[in-house]
Amino acid sequence: MATETLSLSNGLSTTSLTSHQPAQHRVTPKCGSVSPPDPHSLTMGDLEVLLPGEAEALVQALQVFPLWEMGSQGWCRQQEHLEKLNMQAILDASASQGEPIQELLVTHSKIPALIEELISVEMWKQKVFPVLCKLEDFKPHNTFPIYMVVHHEASIINLLETVFFHKEVCDSAEDSILDLIDYCHRKLTMLVAYNNSSGSSLSEEEFELSPLEELQKQAQLMEFEISLKALSVLRYITDCVDSLSLSTITRMLTTHNLPCLLVELLEHSPWTRQEGSHLKKFECGRWQVVTLKEQQKLTKVDGQVWIALYNLLLSPECQPKYNFTGFNKNQLLKLRGRLNDVLLDQIPNLIELHRFLSQLALTEPHPPKKDLVMEQIPEIWSRLERKNGGKWHAIAKYQLKHIFSPSEQDLRLQARRWAETYKLDVIEALNPEKPKCASCNAEASKRCSRCQNEWYCKRTTAERDFIGPSAASLPLEQGMPGQTLAEAPKIL
Repeated sequence: MATETLSLSNGLSTTSLTSHQPAQHRVTPKCGSVSPPDPHSLTMGDLEVLLPGEAEALVQALQVFPLWEMGSQGWCRQQEHLEKLNMQAILDASASQGEPIQELLVTHSKIPALIEELISVEMWKQKVFPVLCKLEDFKPHNTFPIYMVVHHEASIINLLETVFFHKEVCDSAEDSILDLIDYCHRKLTMLVAYNNSSGSSLSEEEFELSPLEELQKQAQLMEFEISLKALSVLRYITDCVDSLSLSTITRMLTTHNLPCLLVELLEHSPWTRQEGSHLKKFECGRWQVVTLKEQQKLTKVDGQVWIALYNLLLSPECQPKYNFTGFNKNQLLKLRGRLNDVLLDQIPNLIELHRFLSQLALTEPHPPKKDLVMEQIPEIWSRLERKNGGKWHAIAKYQLKHIFSPSEQDLRLQARRWAETYKLDVIEALNPEKPKCASCNAEASKRCSRCQNEWYCKRTTAERDFIGPSAASLPLEQGMPGQTLAEAPKIL
């Protein structure tokens, strides 16, 4: 992927926070061999999930489904389309060759529909999913259909994070931008509380959970990553404060007091944790051990919070409208201890924020003028609640009978469709990290074509590992007891 730079709304930009290298396109050889890297490796721009005509047709067909239809065949078809649009949008953004998905969503006015679908699935997870899990006759043999609904929220927020980088997307959201801000506020509140939860990874005992318990645990862990995506979306919204309505700015500054909430996020830093003697940070979708040398390096999440604070406190549209009460002032002044030279070197624009806070400590700002007569309020959540309130149990019973009890043939068909949706070369290209050797953990470029999962750095390690295959390969290796080393994977 191309290096991502977090830019400020005034045209300035920060130091690059993350750098993702594209994975090589690989050709899968015949079974029983380890594939060498393709000498004619494709770039990100060469990979394609959708043709331009296909993308436009999928965007035009996007619609909002009622809660009781989530998981239905029509809903699943749209979920597949969203995943393809999501992958294509990331590929386009990474290749820096224009972003047609973003343009199509704006042209066909589909951003409000995406926001409503996002809030609909959020409500389903809060109101229907817990009821569904408590039904006496709910004993699923396969939780895949339910998992796809749970995962739907992550798919939409990921697509919105990709396209909201562009100001015209924020403008095209129209009145639904208020609903999106409320959504982001709910997720940031959960993110602050997440720091006090027990854990963010599965313990050894939890590997023996029932399918339903494991699904509930996965949904809980997924909320953390969704909240981080919502933080990025909120930051992109703050980049556009010069074009936001007065009601929108008032909702961010007064109703939700986002500056103080962002200070709390920096104080708690839920994307950082200590495990014994190791400091870990959540980056690239997983927890990674941070070396002593890199502990002062700013993560992408930290950068998003700081830039959002910069926009909300220093932009001429926001600063006069924020009420610097005694509490708010004391909360904001906590930032001064964090604005050290190391941070300012990584985001030089924060020097202005440091100067502003120093001035704030010595003065008493005037209270903002209350020039808002009529305030516009979000309506999606309240409308959905009015329409479905008191029907959560009925919706759960209906979905259990008609949607979440598929036949084995239906499951196989759906699994085949998803296998076609997620193309292997695209998934590898979207992976920000190069694969590691299953034997020695060195950087690997050769994959076992039998299990399609393990990677190796050279032939000898592949042959050695074949004698005692790893857990990921075991299911495919079982049933071949007579295999010899001569039949082990080979490098072509």
